Amino acid sequence: MNARADDMEQAAPVATAATPPAEKPKGKGRRRMLMISVPLALAVVGGGYWLLGGRYISTDNAYVHQPMISVSPDVAGRVTEVLVHENQVIAAGTPLFRIDPTDYRIALDNAEAQLAAARLAVEQQRAAYATANAQLEAARGIEDVKKRELARQEELTSRGIGSQAALDEATVAARSATNSVAVAQSQLAAAAAALGGDPEAETDTLPAVRAALSAREAAERNLAHTEVKSATGGTVSQIESLNVGQFISTGSSIAKLVDSSDTWIEANFKETQLGKLVPGQRVTIEVDAYPDLELSGEVESFGSATGSQFSLIPAQNATGNWVKVVQRVPVRIKLDEAPELALRDGMSVSVSVDTGHSRLDDL
Repeated sequence: MNARADDMEQAAPVATAATPPAEKPKGKGRRRMLMISVPLALAVVGGGYWLLGGRYISTDNAYVHQPMISVSPDVAGRVTEVLVHENQVIAAGTPLFRIDPTDYRIALDNAEAQLAAARLAVEQQRAAYATANAQLEAARGIEDVKKRELARQEELTSRGIGSQAALDEATVAARSATNSVAVAQSQLAAAAAALGGDPEAETDTLPAVRAALSAREAAERNLAHTEVKSATGGTVSQIESLNVGQFISTGSSIAKLVDSSDTWIEANFKETQLGKLVPGQRVTIEVDAYPDLELSGEVESFGSATGSQFSLIPAQNATGNWVKVVQRVPVRIKLDEAPELALRDGMSVSVSVDTGHSRLDDL
């Protein structure tokens, strides 16, 4: 029994020596360090990015714009010929279509006849003036004779040689001659007034002739406008609805002419972005239709009102359920040069404006 106890005592140290002491886990501290350092690093990087950002202000609410001219006739009439087709590129002054000129040619002939009649009337007035002037000279000559006769009768009567009847007759004749001179002077003044107060004036400067000249010029203009020409170069659009035989009225919109030689960008920035934008800042432009095309330009001007104010029915915020909505203001961007690839009015673009300073600079 003692031998068994001794064997157990000898085995106990062996068992104790075979069990190693417990060690502290190494991965737990590493995980704790990662949990602290990663968010801290993200916060530092995010803060630095925010501080160094804000230099570029971007928007994709931007579009290509080009002048769009409405083609309309200055005179009414029936279309006799259409000279261009849809999407045709034309130069300034190209004939687009023609209107029947018959009525306008007749009106021009009538205006020319009226002008000839006005000039003829002036010549007649000049003749009347010359006649009135001659009559005045004759009346003055008769007046001079009658006055001399009156003076002689007065002298004879004062000597007792002449009779009173002869004196009365001479007096009446002298007064009649004086009245004839006054009438002739009035007729001469009326003839001069018919010539504009200046008998030596040029015929075409007189009011009646000038009115006839204006009427003829208007008739010539109307006749010339029966051939409708383009005011500028560009691409013809929406003209396929114009047909020969169609009657069109004055000022009616017939087609559109898009002038691709003048292109600009209209970017609609949020009102909260306008604080850092000033004219002259550089702009980078990306066109959705051409992913590899990058254009450059500069801020040219700012719209006078938000886009909603130019709508047909501007928003009215006087009701009690008003909700504030961030508005957008159109900003015009001028391109540095015309791109090699064709731009079309209304194409979507993205713009980025370089303000030249970040949020850190503002601090």
